[in-house]
Amino acid sequence: MAEKRRLRDCQQADIKYLSEWKQWKRTSSKSLKKVLNEVKELLSYLELWRHDIHSIEGKFGTGIQSYFSFLRFLVLMNFIIFILMFSVVTLPSIISKYGIFNSSFAKIPPKNIEPHCTVYKPSGNKGLVYFYTYLQDLFSGTGFLKETSLFYGYYTIDTAWLSIWRYNFPLAYLLATFAYLGLSLLWIIKRSVEGFKQNLVHAEDQFQSYCNKVFAGWDFGITDPNAARLKHRSLQYELQADLEEERLKQKIADRTTKEKLRIYSLRILINIIVFAVLSGCFYSIYRATVFSQENSNDISNTNFQVNLLLQYLPSMVITLANFIAPQIFSFLIRFEDYSPAFEIRLTLMRCVFVRLANIGVLLFSLWSQISYCATDECKACGYNYELYPCWESAVGQEMYKLMIFDFIIILAVTVFVDFPRKFLVTQCSCKPVQWCGLQEFGIPDNVLEIVYGQTICWIGTFFSPLLPAIATIKYFIVFYIKKISLIHTCKPAARPVRASSSNFFFLVVLLVGLILAFIPLGFSIAHIPSSKACGPFRSFNTSWAVVPDTILGFPTGLQQVLHGIASEAFAVPFFMVICLIMFYFIALAGAHKRVVEQLREQLVLENRDKQFLITKIAEAQRRP
Repeated sequence: MAEKRRLRDCQQADIKYLSEWKQWKRTSSKSLKKVLNEVKELLSYLELWRHDIHSIEGKFGTGIQSYFSFLRFLVLMNFIIFILMFSVVTLPSIISKYGIFNSSFAKIPPKNIEPHCTVYKPSGNKGLVYFYTYLQDLFSGTGFLKETSLFYGYYTIDTAWLSIWRYNFPLAYLLATFAYLGLSLLWIIKRSVEGFKQNLVHAEDQFQSYCNKVFAGWDFGITDPNAARLKHRSLQYELQADLEEERLKQKIADRTTKEKLRIYSLRILINIIVFAVLSGCFYSIYRATVFSQENSNDISNTNFQVNLLLQYLPSMVITLANFIAPQIFSFLIRFEDYSPAFEIRLTLMRCVFVRLANIGVLLFSLWSQISYCATDECKACGYNYELYPCWESAVGQEMYKLMIFDFIIILAVTVFVDFPRKFLVTQCSCKPVQWCGLQEFGIPDNVLEIVYGQTICWIGTFFSPLLPAIATIKYFIVFYIKKISLIHTCKPAARPVRASSSNFFFLVVLLVGLILAFIPLGFSIAHIPSSKACGPFRSFNTSWAVVPDTILGFPTGLQQVLHGIASEAFAVPFFMVICLIMFYFIALAGAHKRVVEQLREQLVLENRDKQFLITKIAEAQRRP
């Protein structure tokens, strides 16, 4: 503090010799920095669930706190995606259809298309309708919901005029899809880089991390006793996680050759079992989807229960597979003897592969039905127009049902499994019940639930533009469901988990889900023929065809520039320049790493010199 005061006095003395412009500039800079800090502090109090997440961190550790922070991030991201899709897609269509602000729209009949391909009559509810029919429509996305702005078929607009401004609706729809995918990618990468830096610093030197927690981990600005207690518990959980990992590292280092051979053999056997479980899940989903789609035309004569069962059969099988497979993986991982952090990562990777691959199998089954054509009339359309006159809305309905059913399962498990288990453990003294005990908050399973739901949202937003709004509401409610379940039915984890590695890995898993969402969306946009009876792309062979069609309307010079950018003559040099830049940054990072290692070696040498001097001084003081 004395050194800081001295430097401040020197700076104040130097100001006298500066010009008025430099004095004003320095004063303005300090004032602006102070204002920005105050605004940042004020915004931190407006942060969503700030107090709740801090309370969870103090009671259950930073590992579980990272899950709730991750959930908050998804709520904000889905809300931004909803604002984007509503502003670019839904709002212009509503304004043009209802003639608001002197607007209008046009529907141009597709050219060179067979008339039978353009027939689309949504089966809406007419006449006297029973109440349970509305419930069925609400849960399955059929009936009255099928004709709303929730699904792709509603946006059958080729051009909209907002006052005197021509709005290219098909191009806007496609660009909005690319925008929300790009926004999600950049946001996730930004947060992943921040988490990677923390993880890298922690993994580089465990002793340095330990010293930071012990000597610099406390926030001396805390004055509230409750906040101090929460911070104390948070540091305690982090130290427990460090000690647990060090214990396991020592255990691994002390293994004999016989023990290593036994563990590796057991791991190979367990991975064979995992592969068999995955194969069974995929085949079950494929058969359920094909059966549901083949019998979808015959459900009009069945009762309400059978109708709803057929509609939800693929979703039920997927949910069952998502529930059973992680339980099997969580049981098997105990015998593989990994560290808690790696155990969570491996379980997450296995389970995320199951959940995301299940969605892929469902979409593959749907597309195999959509593209199946046995007649010349069907081949003229390019897709199965009889079963799927508007196949994009059908895919959107499946994504909608998966989203709704996933939320129902989360709520049902909490109400009918978690709370009864807590009641039995606290009220019943039977040995089997006490052996089960209170449940721990399973971080891998809960993270997979929301990553799975987010992947559904990314895929389904193209086919159902308002699906992000449903996802936002869903995750907002799920936060409170999980919080209540955690506080009232769960016990603290026996094996603490560090948050720094968890935050980064959660985002990596989410990034994997986003990349896997690119595949079916890209295939749908660029390869599968668009519906000729509904949607903004009915005049184009595929959804991507709107891009070259729009470029043809540009001036000739701009067309040549764009074609040049897309040609090999530009792509090859551009790729070589990118590779050179990448190699430069890799070399620069390597040089920085060597400098850091040299500085650390100097610190170690200085530390030894200090210890040597202290020893010599102590010996000199002991001499008479």
